[in-house]
Amino acid sequence: MSTTRQHPPGDLGREPDDEGAASSVPAERQWRTLALGQASGIVPMARDFARQALHDWGWLPAAGADRRAAAEDVLLVVSELVTNACLHAEGPEELRIGRMAKVLRVEVVDRGAGQPAPRTPHRAGRPGGHGMFIVQRLCLDWGVQRTPDEPGKIVWAELAAPG
Repeated sequence: MSTTRQHPPGDLGREPDDEGAASSVPAERQWRTLALGQASGIVPMARDFARQALHDWGWLPAAGADRRAAAEDVLLVVSELVTNACLHAEGPEELRIGRMAKVLRVEVVDRGAGQPAPRTPHRAGRPGGHGMFIVQRLCLDWGVQRTPDEPGKIVWAELAAPG
């Protein structure tokens, strides 16, 4: 697992493995990373960062209803995963968004030891606790990745790229 690096405001972050600018990375795999550790207004910052990545990758502005819905789903999943890290995992350290040919992957690195899970049974009228249920419903897959003998985890989710 890599360490969190701080980026100046407006910087879109590093490419994994220091591969360089997004334009030099093959179109089938591009990543953006945002350090969140000591930031304020983390959830809106994460959404803005994700929105800019979607714009750069051609998802926004959306050409039609399906593309617009796909982009909104990504922004909602980013909000839910970052919010969960704020509420239940001692805060998020980093947001990563990866674009592959058919999938977009969102990863939130946090310091928490807990295990996220959808509330079961889900009760739509009950306040709170809907975040992971929403992630589960919108995503192709999601999960948790831990590194042995290191604190925290990566909560990831994968969404289908718009067709």
